[in-house]
Amino acid sequence: MPVGRLDHYSIRTLDIDASRAFYTQVMGFQEGYRPPFDFPGLWLYNGAPYPESNGVVHVIGIDPDNPDGLKAYLGDRDPESLKGTVTVDHMAFAATGLQDMRSRLARQGIAFRERTVPSLGLHQVFFEDPSDVTIELNFPASEVQESA
Repeated sequence: MPVGRLDHYSIRTLDIDASRAFYTQVMGFQEGYRPPFDFPGLWLYNGAPYPESNGVVHVIGIDPDNPDGLKAYLGDRDPESLKGTVTVDHMAFAATGLQDMRSRLARQGIAFRERTVPSLGLHQVFFEDPSDVTIELNFPASEVQESA
């Protein structure tokens, strides 16, 4: 059986509300169905809802009053290690609407970096989520000329 497309990525966080705000207000995802796990969290969708999709980002919360549910399901992690993408460098999404995204990031006070990839017709925007996970958005390079 061949491996298919990337299904989702998960972020373990101490601040679910900050992740919810980032992924809904900046990325434009919608919060949706999440199974009744014995630990807090949320599933964020980009388009197709459950059951057609399992969401694109799973936010996994840590309940300091009941850490056993998460430990039993996913194992234990030191809360001090929950920053950044560590050995995974970044998560990338295809996107359109470069000027709108620049405006959204500016309104939210999120610093970002841009570059155009030579010969690929691709313009990249990089920024970090509240857990310091690096997000890359790939826009058609033609949108750079349109917004100039």
